[in-house]
Amino acid sequence: MSKLVSAAQAAAMVPDGATVLVDGSGGGVNEPGLVLAALEARFVADGRPTRLTVVHPSGMGNGVGSGIDHFAHEGMVTRAIGGHWSWCPAMQELATSGKIEAYCLPQGVLSHLFRAIAGGRPGVVTHVGLGTFVDPRVEGGRLNARSREALVELLTLRGREYLFYPSFPIDVAIIRGSTADTLGNVSMEAEGLYAEVLSAAQAAKNSSGKVIVQVKRIVPAGSLDPRVVKVPGVIVDAIVVDAAQRLSWLTVDDPSLYGAARVEAAAVAPLPLDARKVIARRAACELRIGDVANLGYGMPDGVATVLAEEGQADAVTFTLEQGHISGIPATGADFGLARNQFAMLDAGYQFDWYDGGGLDIAILSFAQVDAQGNVNVSKFGGRIAGIGGFVNISQGARRVVFVGTFKAGAQRLAIRDGGLQIEAEAPVAKFVAAVEQISFGAGFAHARRMPVLYVTERAVFELTPAGLMLTEVAAGLDVERDVLAQMGFRPAVATPLRRMDPALFGASRMGLRLGAHASSAAIDASSRARVAGAGASS
Repeated sequence: MSKLVSAAQAAAMVPDGATVLVDGSGGGVNEPGLVLAALEARFVADGRPTRLTVVHPSGMGNGVGSGIDHFAHEGMVTRAIGGHWSWCPAMQELATSGKIEAYCLPQGVLSHLFRAIAGGRPGVVTHVGLGTFVDPRVEGGRLNARSREALVELLTLRGREYLFYPSFPIDVAIIRGSTADTLGNVSMEAEGLYAEVLSAAQAAKNSSGKVIVQVKRIVPAGSLDPRVVKVPGVIVDAIVVDAAQRLSWLTVDDPSLYGAARVEAAAVAPLPLDARKVIARRAACELRIGDVANLGYGMPDGVATVLAEEGQADAVTFTLEQGHISGIPATGADFGLARNQFAMLDAGYQFDWYDGGGLDIAILSFAQVDAQGNVNVSKFGGRIAGIGGFVNISQGARRVVFVGTFKAGAQRLAIRDGGLQIEAEAPVAKFVAAVEQISFGAGFAHARRMPVLYVTERAVFELTPAGLMLTEVAAGLDVERDVLAQMGFRPAVATPLRRMDPALFGASRMGLRLGAHASSAAIDASSRARVAGAGASS
C-alpha cells in the first residue's frame, strides 16, 4: 500500500482531540507548511479537527499566518505547549486572551521529552527550569489563568531538587525532510537542521499514533543510501510531496546553509558604530581563546561580527542549540542555520551537551532585569515571546553575559570622545523592580557559582550575592542622572566605579585581545562544583 498521499488526505488523518506534535524551527526552517495549511483549510471548510493539543519545541512561522498560526482558530485548539511563541502572533492572541490553555516549556526539555515518550519512560528529570517561571513554585510554565493542569513537578532526589516533566502520548507527528522513497524512508540532505524529527516520529509511533512527513521529492524504494536516512520508513505512515518546499521563508535554497557547499571567509562588513556595536564589543571582551560559546538570537549575533572585524573569528567555537558546531551563524529570519559548520547534530544531543556544562560561555539577550539579577526574555508588555533554548543555555553555561540596550524604545545617543552622551532619553526602563516573568533565576546562578554579567551601552553590571552591582559606566555620562535615576531600583555601586574602555566607543578597530582559556584543572574543578550544585535548592 502506497504511503504517498495529498496534503488534504494527510490532514484528514488528524482526529478530533488529538495531541499533534509539529517539529521545525522559526522563520519557516524545516516547517511542514503544506500539511499545516491543509489542516487549517480542512478546519475552515468542515470545522474539523477540533479540540487539538498542539506541541512545538521551537518557534514556528513567519509572523503573518504560517507555522503554528495555522492552528490559531477558536475551537480548533484547546491547548498549546510551545518552547517559543514569537513567530505565531495569532496563537499568542488566543493565549493572552485566555481562549486556550497555553504553556511554555524549555526547548531542550521538550527535545528530551520526545525521546522519553519514544522510549516509554515516565518523563524527564532535570535541573533545567529551577528558579524560573517553569518551576511549579513560580508559574509551572503556565501562560494564563485558564491553564490549570500541572505539566511540571518538583522532585527531591538524594537531597537535591529537580524538575520532573511527565510524558504524554503523541497522536500525530508532523515532520519534514528532503527526500523520501516510496517506503517512507526519509533523508534530510537539503535541510538546514535536523531538529527533533526522529525523536518526534518515534514518540508518535510508540504512542500508537501516526507519522506524517512532508518532503520535496520522492524516489524509488531502496534508492536512498541508508547512511543518510534520518527517519526509517517503518515508522512513517504518510508522505506528502511539496515540490515548492523552501529552505526557509527567507531563503528558497542555499547549499551553504545545509553543508553541501562552503563559502570563502570573505571580509565581514563591520557593524556601524552605534549602541549595538558598543554592547557587542564589550560582550566580546568576556570571551577567551578556545571558548565554546552560544550566541542568542538578536543582539548577541553582533559579537561574531566584532570578532571578525578584530581578526579573532577563529579564536572561539560558536554553537547553536539547533545542533550546529562551529561555522558562521545565520542571522535574522534564518537564525538557527549556519554556514561552514563542522558538524550538525540532532537538537536533543546538542541539549545533552549544553545541559551537562559543555558551554564555556553564553551571550544572551535580556528584556528586563531586576534588583536580584533575575532576567526576563519570555513575557513582557502583553507579549508572549517564549524561551526557546534560553533556559537550557543560561543554566548550562559556565559563564553568562546578558546583553541589551539600557532602556527600551527610541533614544538618541552621541558616541564620541571615548564615551556617550544622551541626547534623547528612551521611554521604557528595562532595569525594573521586579521582572514580569523569571526566565533566568539569580538564585540558580548563586547555587552554581556562575559568573553573570549584564552589558549595556551605558553601563555594566555584575551579579553578586546581594544582587546587582554597577561596576562600569561609560565616559560622558552622569551616573546619577543617566544611569541610576533611569532604573526601577538602586543597585550597589562598586568602589571604585570603573570607566568602560574608551576603545569600545571608537570608530576604528578596538584592538581586541582575548584572554587565555582556563586550564584543564580549573575546568575540571568547575565542572565538579557545578555538578554538585546542579540540584541545589533555588
